[in-house]
Amino acid sequence: MALKYKLGTEVEIKSPPEKYYNIFKGQAYHVPNAVPDHIQGVDVHEGDWETHGSVKIWKYTMEGKSDLVFKEKVEYDDENRSATLIGIDGDIMQEYKSF
Repeated sequence: MALKYKLGTEVEIKSPPEKYYNIFKGQAYHVPNAVPDHIQGVDVHEGDWETHGSVKIWKYTMEGKSDLVFKEKVEYDDENRSATLIGIDGDIMQEYKSF
């Protein structure tokens, strides 16, 4: 029997919600500048930075392993300022069937 979970979290940030949401929606390429030890890069694979359904490829380090890749499809909800990242390929899929 397969188990399916939805994982969510809340993080307190000292920034207006619009600014934080806009970084992930249209300026995700800035994220590696903020956390270079964990995320080395992000590129658009399909679509663009702001379009619902665009596909991005993240290059990251986890548990001392570098050069890991995560390919995601992103869904935006502008009204609620939320982004849902759907894992479609990458190293994380060796550990999980869906992410």
